[in-house]
Amino acid sequence: MLHIALFEPCIAPNTGNIIRLTANLGCSLHLIEPLGFDLDEKKLRRAGLDYHEYSDTRRYKNFEVFQQWVADKRLFACTTKATQFYTDVQFQPDDILLFGAETHGLSEAVHEQISADYKIRIPMVKASRSLNLANSVSIIAYEAARQLAFPTLV
Repeated sequence: MLHIALFEPCIAPNTGNIIRLTANLGCSLHLIEPLGFDLDEKKLRRAGLDYHEYSDTRRYKNFEVFQQWVADKRLFACTTKATQFYTDVQFQPDDILLFGAETHGLSEAVHEQISADYKIRIPMVKASRSLNLANSVSIIAYEAARQLAFPTLV
């Protein structure tokens, strides 16, 4: 099973859309606090529609607590600061795709803990800052699932 991790997500509708995505893709979702919203927020529920019950969502007080769960899994930082494209990686079951907050991405402290070999990005034109978080998660998560022959899908 693939894992999607959101570092300090700020926008409830994005997280709601990602809850829906992970439920439909058969991934687990890991939310690393602090969150920029309450998980009971109406916008989050509306975006996730009725997928909360199908979603495997876990919360962590901070990145250090999340790292304890990571243990021996491969953790890929999905960041505009990477040089390697997400299509250059051979994904494996149980890989973790880590995405930064919409407003500030991944912190420097997190970047320092992840090797450049495990940082990936989506190609974009030079003038672009970034894509929407939910779109970015969709692009990379579906590529990883495709490489694994869609193990949880029919």
